[in-house]
Amino acid sequence: MQIAIIGTGYVGLVTGTCFAETGNNVTCIDINEKKISDLKGGKSPIYEPGLDVLLERNIKEKRIHFTTSLADGIKNAKVIFLALPTPPGKDGSADLQYVLDVAASLSKIITQYTVIVNKSTVPVGTAEKVHNVLVQNLSPDLFDVVSNPEFLREGVAVDDFLKPDRVVIGTSSERAKKVMDELYQPYVRQGNPIYFMDERSSEMTKYAANSYLAMRISFMNEMANLCEKTGANVDWVRIGMGSDGRIGKRFLFPGIGYGGSCFPKDVKALAHTAQEADYDYQLVKTVMRVNEEQKKVLGCKVKNYFGSDLSGYTFAIWGLAFKPETDDIRDAPALQLISELLDAGAKLRVFDPEAINNVKQLIGDKVYYATDLYDCANGVSALIVVTEWSEFRNPDFERIYGQLKHPAIFDGRNVYSLEKMQGLNFYYESIGRKIIHPQVRDAIVAKQHADIRERGVLD
Repeated sequence: MQIAIIGTGYVGLVTGTCFAETGNNVTCIDINEKKISDLKGGKSPIYEPGLDVLLERNIKEKRIHFTTSLADGIKNAKVIFLALPTPPGKDGSADLQYVLDVAASLSKIITQYTVIVNKSTVPVGTAEKVHNVLVQNLSPDLFDVVSNPEFLREGVAVDDFLKPDRVVIGTSSERAKKVMDELYQPYVRQGNPIYFMDERSSEMTKYAANSYLAMRISFMNEMANLCEKTGANVDWVRIGMGSDGRIGKRFLFPGIGYGGSCFPKDVKALAHTAQEADYDYQLVKTVMRVNEEQKKVLGCKVKNYFGSDLSGYTFAIWGLAFKPETDDIRDAPALQLISELLDAGAKLRVFDPEAINNVKQLIGDKVYYATDLYDCANGVSALIVVTEWSEFRNPDFERIYGQLKHPAIFDGRNVYSLEKMQGLNFYYESIGRKIIHPQVRDAIVAKQHADIRERGVLD
């Protein structure tokens, strides 16, 4: 099938590349000339595992093409996907300027029946708005507008697209339904469903899904804070909850708040939609408030240990991206932590396997950018873990102990088990669990020796 993708951001590029992978002829369109030039050379503007391999293969096979010309890009396209930015405004509403401007341009150049698909995350009623813009210059017989929200998780987006757990399509047109069903059949051969529904329900589904997942995260963050107050261990609470089939195990890991391109923006947009509908969606507003407060937790722990004035202290921060396996720093908790510690007078050394360049572009030389995790920890007052990258999970703790001026680790993602940290001589503070003090290890060793002496094994 001939497909056009307008917008080569995260969603657009993954969508276009994965459609090309199943034999479609795809043209990706963007106004950014440098980005298009880089893409023609096989250079992806984003880090996403597996995407570079598919991109290179489909460029070589001439199934994917890139252009800055809208007219050339949509020529002969049977389906046009709008994968355009919908940034949040000050009131939380999604800005539809780019979507509607492109729709206006398309209305003047489409000459045959085309399915126009909103792939961007857009508010309820956007399909109708796009239809109303198109019909100003285009016969309604020449197009249908479809809502097809994406459910891609950064870090595993390629697998999510190629093997979706479900595909949601909003359309009231049987003609468009047949086109979309044909397009997605190769991705659901194992039996996962394609759900056809009306456009407004499809648009709401995306916001509902992301807001619910954000709510689960915020619930567990609140639970972790309560566990700290009561002496409970949030790890066991999470396991006990997750084993209930009605609840499930996913999105129950506490931390220092959610970030990224979807959850913050979509929760705000849902709250704004509710406000426009004159509905007081209290739960969604609470989720946002809890998340903003949770981003401050790790900074508070550091200040409680070292004092509110951090002048003269240097800290290592492991992890800058909002989650592992991505270079995305949008609404990343690390950014708020960096700002808070700098304001308190601290110096910072930071490291992330993928996101360093993005942070450099944002904050410049305010921090030292380390070459690896050990360079980051060299000579610092304490180590702060913010993103749970795999390479942080089993470091050389003896080496790190020798590098730190204070043997203290603040873990914002509960990367390390309490059992492991009890066997090391660090002050260790995490989320929703007891604090491990260096003297705890000494006490354990002393008790072991006392037990051995009682058995007469040790003089």
